Amino acid sequence: MYQTPSRERTIIKYRHNYFASQNDHLASEEPLEIQLTYGPLGQRQQMNLAVTMRTPGADFDLVYGFLFTEGLIQGRKDVLQLRYPGVQLSPEAQENSILVELHPSARFDAARLQRHFYTSSSCGICGKASLEMVQNQSAFLLPAHQPILAPETLLRLPEALLTQQSLFNYTGGIHATGLFSSSGDLLYLREDVGRHNALDKVIGAALQKKEFPLSDTILLVSGRAGFELVQKAIMAGIPIMAAIGAPSSLAVELAEAHNLTLVGFLREGGFNIYTGGERIQLKN
Repeated sequence: MYQTPSRERTIIKYRHNYFASQNDHLASEEPLEIQLTYGPLGQRQQMNLAVTMRTPGADFDLVYGFLFTEGLIQGRKDVLQLRYPGVQLSPEAQENSILVELHPSARFDAARLQRHFYTSSSCGICGKASLEMVQNQSAFLLPAHQPILAPETLLRLPEALLTQQSLFNYTGGIHATGLFSSSGDLLYLREDVGRHNALDKVIGAALQKKEFPLSDTILLVSGRAGFELVQKAIMAGIPIMAAIGAPSSLAVELAEAHNLTLVGFLREGGFNIYTGGERIQLKN
């Protein structure tokens, strides 16, 4: 069966004292196995790196973003190619498995991982061995006091994101991440059942265009701002992150430590600034 971003299912709907059978559309959730080939020529090795539950679509973006935000690659040049492994696999298995071939000169320490990744659609860091493994070294220093945004620019972003969320409009049950220019223009949008997957897809798309660091951009996530999302934003050099929902305490602490502007509850004509208020034009 071809993996699609949504599935149709017959349900029984109850409204106003009546039951009715009708078709409903659900956001797809499928496992994606990431395999990795690494090492110098003549000494190549292969390992099963990760399994992540995701919505099919933009899978190469997802893998590039995942590798970068986990600190496993330093940039696009570290990857020779991504491909579906082995003709012996069925089409379904090929679509749910991607082989990453690292460049022979890429620095990769398999022993450092200490475990295989397993990420669920709700948590990007489940199963990590220790907090130290989560707090990756940031690839970029965020520019101090830049960019400067007017509140009106931030307030326009949720509607700009929502109007482009085709899968959300179809299923009503999916997360989205949008990357905007500092003037509020939408650059990339990706959707996924996993909020961290949607963010990795956006970062992976930008990485393949070699647009790093993303130092003149704004990141908007459709749900809450958790620690793992803030970490990924910092890794990509994004200076401003906004969320429709609330941030966690650890997300705020991490944002403050790395000089990230973190905005929460961006909706209904207002927002809260938790860190980095110097990048928002404050006026009364």
